[in-house]
Amino acid sequence: MAGASLLALLDDIASVLDDVATMTKVAAKKTAGVLGDDLALNAEQVSGVRAERELPVVWAVAKGSLKNKAILVPAALAISAFAPWAVTPLLMVGGAFLCYEGFEKLAHKFLHNPHDDEAHRAELAGAVANPAVDMVAFEKEKVQGAVRTDFILSAEIIVIALGTVADASFTQRVAVLTGVAAIMTVGVYGLVAGIVKLDDAGLYLSRGGSGLRQALGRLLLRIAPVLMKSLSILGTTAMFMVGGGILAHGIPAVHHAIEGVAHATGALEPVTSALGNGVAGIIAGAIVLALVIVVQRVLRGFRKAA
Repeated sequence: MAGASLLALLDDIASVLDDVATMTKVAAKKTAGVLGDDLALNAEQVSGVRAERELPVVWAVAKGSLKNKAILVPAALAISAFAPWAVTPLLMVGGAFLCYEGFEKLAHKFLHNPHDDEAHRAELAGAVANPAVDMVAFEKEKVQGAVRTDFILSAEIIVIALGTVADASFTQRVAVLTGVAAIMTVGVYGLVAGIVKLDDAGLYLSRGGSGLRQALGRLLLRIAPVLMKSLSILGTTAMFMVGGGILAHGIPAVHHAIEGVAHATGALEPVTSALGNGVAGIIAGAIVLALVIVVQRVLRGFRKAA
């Protein structure tokens, strides 16, 4: 009897682990829309520090990210346990924020003054080159900015992951959210570390050795900036698709409209569905950004009147 009970327990544990692994894959796939942007943003945040300090700064941000998730995961679990009705509204808010963030990036790219970016880069280069600048304080400021960015993106990831396991048992929710938090932190900051040191690796390889080694070094030096730009583009695109998909699922009329159009395209249905979600995300992002601008102007008017 004891042996049978043990086997039954082991079978239950194996079943739970299998379910957790499956749900974690689904959750990780759904949160992938945030990751491209997460990688690009965090790699950009650590740019401007001295080359030998890049990895320590990435490590400091990664530790901050773990602290963020240590707050966010219990908070998400508490919401799912005591206020499960709040999961869908939180998902909708998260989806709207993703769309807003993506559209704001597009608006910034096409509407802002390019001289502002040049001035910012010049300021960073000047700070690094100036021996009078307190680099400890400079690094701390960079780390704090990156950790704040990570908190927002981590919250999006955790809420999206929570939505995929909202109907699972509490134990499974704990395992999935903890697993997703750990995987995303290690994966994102491992890749960020690789990205920020890619140009250094290219420079090292291009300085000596065989012709093949130098050619590989030059290739890495060309790839590094293209990779950063590609990550940013893919991340923004995925934000619209994921955010739009979340909002579309929460609004039945929009969801059925996208499904109907996608189904009519036959074999292209998955592509059309993703494009439909992306279009919905762009529209939602434009609406949210317009509302934010209106609210900001109203608040400025109140402050001036006061």
